[in-house]
Amino acid sequence: MMQKRRTLALKPSSRHDFASDHEEYDDVSCQKCGSGNSPAELLLCDKCDRGYHLFCLTPILVSVPKGSWFCPTCSNHKKLQSFPLVQTKIVDFFRIQRPVDSQMDLNQENRKKRRRTGSLVLSKKRRKLLPFKPTADTTRRLEQMASLATALTATGTDFSNELTYMRGMAPRSANCASLEHGGMQVLPKEDVETLNLCKSMMERGEWPPLMVVFDPREGFTVEADRFIKDWTIITEYTGDVDYLRNREHDDGDSMMTLLSATNRSKSLVICPDRRSNIARFINGINNHTPDGRKKQNLKCVRFNVNGECRVLLIANRDISKGERLYYDYNGYEHEYPTEHFV
Repeated sequence: MMQKRRTLALKPSSRHDFASDHEEYDDVSCQKCGSGNSPAELLLCDKCDRGYHLFCLTPILVSVPKGSWFCPTCSNHKKLQSFPLVQTKIVDFFRIQRPVDSQMDLNQENRKKRRRTGSLVLSKKRRKLLPFKPTADTTRRLEQMASLATALTATGTDFSNELTYMRGMAPRSANCASLEHGGMQVLPKEDVETLNLCKSMMERGEWPPLMVVFDPREGFTVEADRFIKDWTIITEYTGDVDYLRNREHDDGDSMMTLLSATNRSKSLVICPDRRSNIARFINGINNHTPDGRKKQNLKCVRFNVNGECRVLLIANRDISKGERLYYDYNGYEHEYPTEHFV
């Protein structure tokens, strides 16, 4: 079962959007496309009063931001600062347990053990999840980690590879998979072991072969840095866990459904705006075009893992090196506006 929740685009705001009943804004048009159409999606800069469609900005905005908003000219965006490619800084940033270049042999041995164990189970036809294969070149692995650190730093986000339960939000005891409406798929024991292997590899600095890049149209996005096989675990979706009822009017664009409870007041979402991992930067497909749907190479699946809800991003086909990663933001709920996605 795959489900997503993303916030709906907010209603037009008199401070930020084109207001047809105010004469002084009658002639406002988008600085990019020159059109005054779609007034509900036309933002006004709080400094110069110039207008920009949400979908004409690069990268696009999916909803009207809260607070003041400044256009690209007035915001004086500084050039993106890359995270230093220094091993000690990267190790400290991600709280890696051991030096990045000391665990390759151990990881290879672990994978050999898993292959030997798995080869004995001949009767099972169910497809098993696969652990990611880290890049062998330790320098390249540092570059991959530095690319994620750059994106996290630029967005003011702390790294966290686990679900986090903060004071004033939902407690961990609220994450109970048995509350899921209609039930939730249980992650088999062998796949739980694979997930735990991926987690332990990352703690040792053995990173998934992924590179975060900045695209002027899409913003931060993620590319495969080597071939990735179908059914490989890419990452877990992490962030702060909160009740959906506390976030229904939140303008964050990255909320993910964690628990869709029969009792709606107990439903949970993951909020990656303050703490997160690489999942936050994996983009969604345009559900409204055949070409958009063809780009999907990941699936988002919610699992019952030892009684708790977890969300995994998994390769749903073989992925070539250099291919960007995409999944469907609207698995079943169809609430996230993707019609203007690239």
